[in-house]
Amino acid sequence: MDILDVVILAAIQGVTEWLPVSSSGHLVLAQAWLGLAPPVVFDVVLHLGTLGVILAVFWDDIKGILAAVLRGGFHTPEGRLAIFITLGSIPTALVGFFFNDFLESLYNEPVVVGWALLATGTLLFLTRGVETEGEVTLTKSIVIGTVQGIAIIPGISRSGSTIACGILMGIERERAARFSFLLSIPAVVGAGVMEAGSLRGAGFDPLSLLLGVAVAMGVGYVSLRFLLRTVTSGSFYLFSLYCWAAGGLVLAASLW
Repeated sequence: MDILDVVILAAIQGVTEWLPVSSSGHLVLAQAWLGLAPPVVFDVVLHLGTLGVILAVFWDDIKGILAAVLRGGFHTPEGRLAIFITLGSIPTALVGFFFNDFLESLYNEPVVVGWALLATGTLLFLTRGVETEGEVTLTKSIVIGTVQGIAIIPGISRSGSTIACGILMGIERERAARFSFLLSIPAVVGAGVMEAGSLRGAGFDPLSLLLGVAVAMGVGYVSLRFLLRTVTSGSFYLFSLYCWAAGGLVLAASLW
């Protein structure tokens, strides 16, 4: 991979990480069309870059959660949120631990991405017109965490599936989006830890990786701000049109 390849993949990661169109799916397709085959650890490094965006945008929420945990204030809204994030992370970790090898093998299958994008689009469309006023609960956090684990499949959007799941369970749209992004922090950190050992032998130039992280963070910040406005405006479901179109094109191209 040269510098241009890194920049292209990092920009795709930054745009699609937060938009509900599956960053992993787009990276798989981009790598296939560019004739590249970087190890999964490269995708994880880019995810760590976009993790910095979450820390920047939701820093006040994160500080409140950490403060509640340190003083044992689990009866407060921030403390309960810490419990829900922990419970939601358990099924995500279990899926990643037991099915990691199988799910990683799907990263070489563009056809899987095509079908998964169609599924993502359908899930997004179901949120159209859904009235939401509810809160995050223990049961809902576990369900969303399970969906997040399944979203390891390339083409299943992590943000799209978890936010849509929250909305369909009646969680107020902004709360659903905030919980989805806060829940992603342990998942991304965990994936980074799991793949850290393979980074040394992956043959990447450290400067290229730093450039990729910087590009993913810059583009990702703009992308996340845009998505948050879209979720609260009620037009979140419109991303289904893109997912259907992209999925259909991928399947058609694979057949051709």
